[in-house]
Amino acid sequence: MPRDRDPLVVGRVIGDVVEAFNRTIPIRVTYGNREVNNGCELRPSAVVTYPRVEIGGDDLRTFYTLVMVDPDAPSPSDPSLREYLHWLVTDIPATTGASFGQEAVCYENPRPTVGIHRFVFVLFRQLGRQTVFAPGWRQNFNTREFAELYNLGSPVAAVYFNCQRESGSGGRRR
Repeated sequence: MPRDRDPLVVGRVIGDVVEAFNRTIPIRVTYGNREVNNGCELRPSAVVTYPRVEIGGDDLRTFYTLVMVDPDAPSPSDPSLREYLHWLVTDIPATTGASFGQEAVCYENPRPTVGIHRFVFVLFRQLGRQTVFAPGWRQNFNTREFAELYNLGSPVAAVYFNCQRESGSGGRRR
């Protein structure tokens, strides 16, 4: 796909969260019956519970790490908490899904208060089983530094959705 049309480039996921990479493993993320496609919009009420994540691959001895971050926290105009870690699952065997891995950081559902936030799922291939561990914090997580710390290399897949505060879910902000 031409770089200028790649939705990860257009949505600034490449640049803000990860460097350019070649997708080598298919990933499918669904909330209920709604599949996440790059740039789609999901309401906070639709993402309350963690999604079903299916990953491809062919070598059953290969394991993956899934990172879910919000690079727009607390607001897109002032992302001072960039990146906020919403979920971390390690040791996911190839050809299965996140439910077969180890939840290192439990899922925290998106609840943006200001602006449109991007929620990014990034999949990395691990060097081996039980080689990736949870950080001690969620805010100011850095996907690039995390990948470097655990020798994860470039991502093998990524997908993101947009989410914003639902109208009528609180009073007017001043």
